[in-house]
Amino acid sequence: MEYFPEIPTIPYKPTAPSSDVLCYRHYNANEIIHGRTMEEWLRFAVCYWHTFRFEGRDIFGDPTYPQRPWVKDGNENSMDTAKNRLHAAFEFFTKLGIRYYTFHDRDIAPTSDDLMEFNKNLNEITDVAKKLQESTGVKLLWNTCNMFSHPRYMNGAGTNPGAHVFAYAGAQVKKSLEICKKLNGSNYIFWGGREGYQTLLNTDLQSELKHFGHLLRMAANYKKKIGLNAVLCVEPKPKEPMRHQYDYDAATTMGFLRYEGLDKDYKLNIEPNHTQLAGHPPEHDVTMAAVYGMLGSIDANIGTMDMGWDTDLFPTDLAHTTQIMMVVIKQGGLQPGGLNFDCKLRRESIDISDLFAAHISAIDTYAKGLRCAVKIIEDGELTRMLKERYMSYKVTEFGISVERGECSLEECEKFVLQQGQPKFNSGRQEIYEKIFSSYIFSD
Repeated sequence: MEYFPEIPTIPYKPTAPSSDVLCYRHYNANEIIHGRTMEEWLRFAVCYWHTFRFEGRDIFGDPTYPQRPWVKDGNENSMDTAKNRLHAAFEFFTKLGIRYYTFHDRDIAPTSDDLMEFNKNLNEITDVAKKLQESTGVKLLWNTCNMFSHPRYMNGAGTNPGAHVFAYAGAQVKKSLEICKKLNGSNYIFWGGREGYQTLLNTDLQSELKHFGHLLRMAANYKKKIGLNAVLCVEPKPKEPMRHQYDYDAATTMGFLRYEGLDKDYKLNIEPNHTQLAGHPPEHDVTMAAVYGMLGSIDANIGTMDMGWDTDLFPTDLAHTTQIMMVVIKQGGLQPGGLNFDCKLRRESIDISDLFAAHISAIDTYAKGLRCAVKIIEDGELTRMLKERYMSYKVTEFGISVERGECSLEECEKFVLQQGQPKFNSGRQEIYEKIFSSYIFSD
C-alpha cells in the first residue's frame, strides 16, 4: 500500500518557482562541496515521534489532525497500526531522500504496562524495521527510551526517589540498547525529560545526581558488554517539564559527565531550542560542545522565544543554520551523528502535504546554510579577522606564555608595570556581522 500517493519523490530543482513547494532548491544530495557530498555533510534524519505520532494536541486543546492513513480500525496502539505506520514512515523517508531516522521505544511499538509484553512488541516491530532498512538503505541514526510520559516517571527515571522506578528505567534502557544493536544504530541518546526537580524542599539533590550518574554508567558498561558500536549521547535541556533539569546546558552536562568520570563514554546531542530555553543563542551549545570535542549530534530545530516553552519549530533561519554548519565543518563533520529534525507541525497545519513541505523547507535551509558556511570558510576573511584579534597571544613573549599556560601572577604584574596601560581595540562586531550577512544574502 502507498500511503502518500499524491506526493512524488522530491526532486532537486534550483530554478523552480516559489509556488513549487515539493522540491529542493538548495539540497542536492550527491553534489560535492568542500570535499564531500552534501548528504555526507548534513546526514539528515526524520524523527518518529513528532512526524508520525503527534496528533496536533497541545496543553489547551485536543488533537486537530485527521486520522492518518496508517491507523488501522481507529486503534493508534495496535500492532497492525504500528506496522502500517512503519511502512508509511519508510515511504516518507524514501520520498524525501533522507537516509536516517530516530525514535523512542514508545513511538515505534505498541505500549504495555507489562515489561515482557512491551519487549515482545519491540522485538516484533523492529523485525519489520530491520527488513525495511535493508530494502531501502535507510539507517537508524539513533534511538532512545521514553522515560517521561508514563505516570511511573512523574518524579523522574534515573533520578526517581523510588528504587523500583529506577529499576524499571534500567530495564527499559537495557532493552533499547539491545534494539540499537539489532538495528545497527549509530548513536544512542539520553534525554532526561524528568531528571530534575520542581522544588528543592522535597529533593535530595546529591542522591538524585549520583543515581543518574550510575544509570549512565550502567548503560556505558552494558554497551561494551553486548558489543554495541554506537556513540552514547546526553541531550541537555534546562527546564520543561521540570522546573529545573540537571542537564541544564552543554557546559553543565559536560561538567557533570566529567565529575562522574563519564566524559570519555558520552558526547552531547544538542538541540538549539533547548539552548535558547537556557538563555543562550541557538548556536551556543553546538559551539561549546564542539570546542571540548563533545559534539556528537544535533536535533535541528529552533524555538519561538516569545512563547517561553519548547516549540520545536522547523528551522527556517539561514543565519542560524549557517553558524551551526560553520561549527560542523570546522570539526570535520557530525559523523556518526547527524541533523535530526526534532520538529513538529503547528496544530493548525493538518494536511499531509504540510508534513512534506515543512521537512523540505528545513532541509533547504540547512543545505543553503552549508553552502554559505563553506563560502565563509573558504574565503577566509572572518577567520583572518578572528585570528588577528587574538594575535597578541601568538607573537608576544608574554602572550605565548599565557597560551601555553606557563605564566604566573607575578609575571602578569611585572608585564603591566613595564608596559603600562593596554591599548583599546575595537571589537568590530558590526563589521563582522556585515561581512557575515553579505554571504547570507548573496546568490
